[in-house]
Amino acid sequence: MDKRELIRAAIDNLPNSYAPYSHFHVSAALLCGDGTVYTGVNIENASYTPTICAERSAFIRAVNDGKRDFEAIAICGGKDGVITDFCPPCGVCRQVMSEFCGPQFRVIVAKSEEEYIDLPLKEVLPLSFGPGDLLGKK
Repeated sequence: MDKRELIRAAIDNLPNSYAPYSHFHVSAALLCGDGTVYTGVNIENASYTPTICAERSAFIRAVNDGKRDFEAIAICGGKDGVITDFCPPCGVCRQVMSEFCGPQFRVIVAKSEEEYIDLPLKEVLPLSFGPGDLLGKK
C-alpha cells in the first residue's frame, strides 16, 4: 500500500470521530507488516481522562487481533472534522508507537493525499524510552 492510499484511509474514516467537547476530530490508519490496515478515531468522554486518541485506538484494535508488526501510520484531523493543518500525534501516542514499533516506523501526518510529512519514529520521538530499556536490549 502506498502512502496516499494509507492517507486516504485515514481521511475517509475521519467522520467516525466522536469529539462533542473539543470538536477536534482525528483519524488514523495503521499499516501492519502483512498489509492489513486498522483505522482508529479519537473518542472523547465527558470526564476527559478516559478519552482515547485515534492513533491509540488503531493500535488497540490491531494488537487485539494479534498484530505486532507495523510499518506506518497516517494521521489527519482538524476542528469540526475539517483538515486545515497537520495533526501530529500527542506524546502518549508517540510512546505507544515506541512500544510496538522500531525506530524506522513511518509516521505520516497529512493535510491531504498530496500534502503530508513523512518521518521515522526516531525523529518523532527522539531519546525514547521503550521495551529495550526494561529488557536490557538497548
